[in-house]
Amino acid sequence: MADAPNKEPSLDAAVENVVGISSDFVAHAPLLVAGVVVLAATWAAANLFASVARRVLERQRGKRGFKDLLRELGVTAVWVIGLLVTAVVVFPGMTPTKALAGLGIGSVALGFAFKDIVENFLAGVLILWRFPFDPGDYIRLGDIVGRVDQITVRMTLIRQVDGELVILPNAALLKQPVNVLTDRPHRRVTVICGVAYGEDVDAARAVIEQAVAACDSIDDRRPIEVFAQEFASSSINFEVTWWTGPTPTEVRRSRDQVVAAVKRSLHEAGIEIPFPYRTLTFKQPLELGRADSDARGEPVGGD
Repeated sequence: MADAPNKEPSLDAAVENVVGISSDFVAHAPLLVAGVVVLAATWAAANLFASVARRVLERQRGKRGFKDLLRELGVTAVWVIGLLVTAVVVFPGMTPTKALAGLGIGSVALGFAFKDIVENFLAGVLILWRFPFDPGDYIRLGDIVGRVDQITVRMTLIRQVDGELVILPNAALLKQPVNVLTDRPHRRVTVICGVAYGEDVDAARAVIEQAVAACDSIDDRRPIEVFAQEFASSSINFEVTWWTGPTPTEVRRSRDQVVAAVKRSLHEAGIEIPFPYRTLTFKQPLELGRADSDARGEPVGGD
């Protein structure tokens, strides 16, 4: 019974706190609503800016990646301004100078907390600004070969030739060698073709060159090169080089056509493409008496 008077003051204090918080919330509700309105307006302004910037930049000449970077930076600037205005509206005592100072301190803290995200963001800025490939180009990064679908300030989306989508952090593109397969409108392709040792090398070279020149998948403005390369184990090998389109599909299609044409032309010219030959050499003469006895019909076993 002695504890009852102590509970009543505690209950009264809790009720007063709840009433005070409710009163503060009601008093600040218009400011919160105004902040939500400002955020919605910022979202609409960012989307409108991105749409207008896309249309305007598409009519300008220049690297597509650089245009995307300008659009991304513009959208980011709209959001930064919108967040500053929201902070000033929701917190009346906040000034733009204080908000910027707080944003700077927060950015440093976030930079340490999200180091990889910041690293990928900066890498994305560099890729969009300076890298020599755009969406639509084919690249090779290690075992990944595919078309660049999209480049953002955080990641790059690559559609592999088998249809799979690979999402690469932008920092990975800066830290590893990247082969841009479609940097030029044509690529050089090389195959090895062998003819038998008994064939005339000059005649075989001429047949191979004519066969490659007759293919419509090659670039006839670039030279066709056929060089006798080496004395292989069973053949004289030729290095056959030509130029075709830069995409992986064009390279595969052209290689298929050239290999079929060369094989057909060598066959029609009577030039042999040999199978591997093996010559066996024995240090001691082979005894053929047993085989001779079999040929004469004499018994080979018993007395």
